[in-house]
Amino acid sequence: MNNENITDAMESMNETMALLLNHRSIRKFTDQALTREQVETIIAAGQAASSSSNVQAYSVIAVTEEPLKAELARLSGNQAYVYSCPVFLVWCADLSRLKMAAQQHRAGQETYEGSMENLIVATVDTALAAQNAAVAAESLGLGIVYIGGIRNQIAEVASLLGLPELVYPVFGMCVGYPDQQPVLRPRLPQQAVLHWNGYDASGSEKHVERYDEIMLAYLRERTGGAKDTPWSELMADKLAQPSRMHMASFLRERGFGTK
Repeated sequence: MNNENITDAMESMNETMALLLNHRSIRKFTDQALTREQVETIIAAGQAASSSSNVQAYSVIAVTEEPLKAELARLSGNQAYVYSCPVFLVWCADLSRLKMAAQQHRAGQETYEGSMENLIVATVDTALAAQNAAVAAESLGLGIVYIGGIRNQIAEVASLLGLPELVYPVFGMCVGYPDQQPVLRPRLPQQAVLHWNGYDASGSEKHVERYDEIMLAYLRERTGGAKDTPWSELMADKLAQPSRMHMASFLRERGFGTK
């Protein structure tokens, strides 16, 4: 399915598909608070996500105290919606429980909780749970936005939240009642990401060129012509700038990727 006809397709889809295809990031929230029960229900949906070997290698910190949200907003690049949302969820890859289990049942044996494979497992587990939670939140009439900026000053965030060894914040998530209705952001043509029976790079350039045209039209409409840079150029600019180069050393210091 192409993004160009998502709206038409939604009319023939079931409620779940319509919800998924209507996703948009929300950065402005009303003052309405969330109940503890709502948050717990959202996290329960996250916990129902698939997990590699049932390791469930993640933890979530629900932040509601304003001073703490304010500091996390600052550490995340002064993103105001981190402070203004009623609940800010910090999704953490967590291998500390696995290490504890190993110490309990395999004391004296070499174990591999800090392996690169387990770092990948924990990060993927965290993302799967978070996306389940995001869909659950949207099904309740709430809005969300992921905050990768939580990794800008990741050591300070880890210290602020008291994260132990083998736990790291993967991303944050603002949750609340939407106070805006952004236009749906177009996605790449499906032909660019769906390959049948093997990877086919033959049409990649054509698909990106088409997406550049789509995104240019979207940006011009959204910004009134203030932004007019093709997606491929934006991605090239992104890759030309070093980003969070501290992550490798931070993760090693926390016990990740050591084997």
